[in-house]
Amino acid sequence: MSTLVVIPARYASTRYPGKPLVELRGATGVAKSLIRRSWDAAMKVQGVDRVVVATDDDRIKDAAEAFGAEVVMTSSAARNGTERCAEVVEQLGDSYDIVANLQGDAPLTPPWFVEKLVEGLQNAPEAHVATPILLCSKEALASFKEDRRNDRVGGTTVVFDKDKRALYFSKEVIPFAPTLDVPVYHHVGVYAYRPASLRDYAALPEGPLEKLEGLEQLRFMENGLHVQCVEVENPGQEFWELNNPEDVPRVEKFLVQLGLE
Repeated sequence: MSTLVVIPARYASTRYPGKPLVELRGATGVAKSLIRRSWDAAMKVQGVDRVVVATDDDRIKDAAEAFGAEVVMTSSAARNGTERCAEVVEQLGDSYDIVANLQGDAPLTPPWFVEKLVEGLQNAPEAHVATPILLCSKEALASFKEDRRNDRVGGTTVVFDKDKRALYFSKEVIPFAPTLDVPVYHHVGVYAYRPASLRDYAALPEGPLEKLEGLEQLRFMENGLHVQCVEVENPGQEFWELNNPEDVPRVEKFLVQLGLE
């Protein structure tokens, strides 16, 4: 099945304006922008037919094209990455069977996360969208709780049914975990959609839970659409998205641990 990877990137982030252009230093001390590192992560995914950056900002467009990325310009009306992916599909047509959304703030995403996600959607024909989940280590769970104590938006957690169909996503730690021994699953901000699901999503209004949590995937769930969770294994290091300026040293630490330039 043909697969398109879209990297949504916007400059006007509420929590971290200009985030895609923030520079991160890796193992060799070389600084690369967040959008460049996200592109590098996408290019390592096997079985992908095309990778594009989707943005509405000329600064991001110029930076991405400077390192050789293909850019699709989308409207400033797109409220999240899924809406931006829907605009890309509208422009490029239904020439791909699966559209993967690799968020522009997750440069630590291992390529096999995306590969397993695409496979998971292929194996769940009733699902509208698939997304990876990762069992939190004690260290990651402690970091999530510390972020919440300090009123910072950290990682997203998820609960699901016996068939791994998502029940709810939250920026709070769910389920209630009074100790570090309660299994908590980290939602990794990557998605695989069918093109028809993106069209359906774009036609739906923003839901109250989506708006309150600031989580785009809740729009699918608020409208009774099937979100399939695909469990991925811990890649051997802590996984973290870049949500706040305070996350920069965390992500840089993991880049060094992974030996990424």
